[in-house]
Amino acid sequence: MIFREVEDRDLVGQARRGNVEAYNVLVSRWEKRLYNYLLKLVRDTEDAFDLSQEVFLKAYQNLRKLDDPARFAPWLFRIAHNEAFSLLRRRRPAAEPADGPPMHPGPRMLPVETSLAVGAALGRLSEDQREAVVLKIYEGFKFEEMAEILGCPVSTVKSRVYTALDLLKEALAPMSQEGK
Repeated sequence: MIFREVEDRDLVGQARRGNVEAYNVLVSRWEKRLYNYLLKLVRDTEDAFDLSQEVFLKAYQNLRKLDDPARFAPWLFRIAHNEAFSLLRRRRPAAEPADGPPMHPGPRMLPVETSLAVGAALGRLSEDQREAVVLKIYEGFKFEEMAEILGCPVSTVKSRVYTALDLLKEALAPMSQEGK
C-alpha cells in the first residue's frame, strides 16, 4: 500500500502539470472501487455509472485544490460521498426504495444466495450505516480516512460501523444457524 500511495502522489503531481495520461492512470486505478462504492449507496447501476463520471470530472477540475496528493483516495471518495448524497436527496421525495425481499436462507446457501442475503441486509441499514460499512469492509479505509470522507468525527464513524455490524450480524444470524 505504501508504494500505491507514492504512485498516486506522483500521478497527481504529473496530472497537475497537465499530464492527462497520468490522470487516466488514476481513473483506471480507482474507477472500479469508486463505482462499487457508489452502487452500494445509490443502488442503481446507471446512477452509479453517471455519478462515477461526474466524480472523476470534478476531481480533475479541482485537482489543484487537493492539499496533500498522498490523500487522493479519501479526497476522491469524499467527492463521491457528496455527489451520491446529493442524488439521494433529490430522489427522496419521489419514493423510498423498498427493503427488498425477506430473507429465508436455506440450509446450504450458494455464494450467490449469500451475496443476495448480505445485499438485502445492507439495504435495511440506514444510509449512514451502510456507507460506513461499505467504506470499512468493502473499501478497506481506516477510521481516520473514513472520518475525512464522511466529514464527521472518528467516534461517530466507529459508532456507525459497530452499530451496523451488530445489525448485520442479527439479520444474517439465521444463515449461520441453518448451516449447523
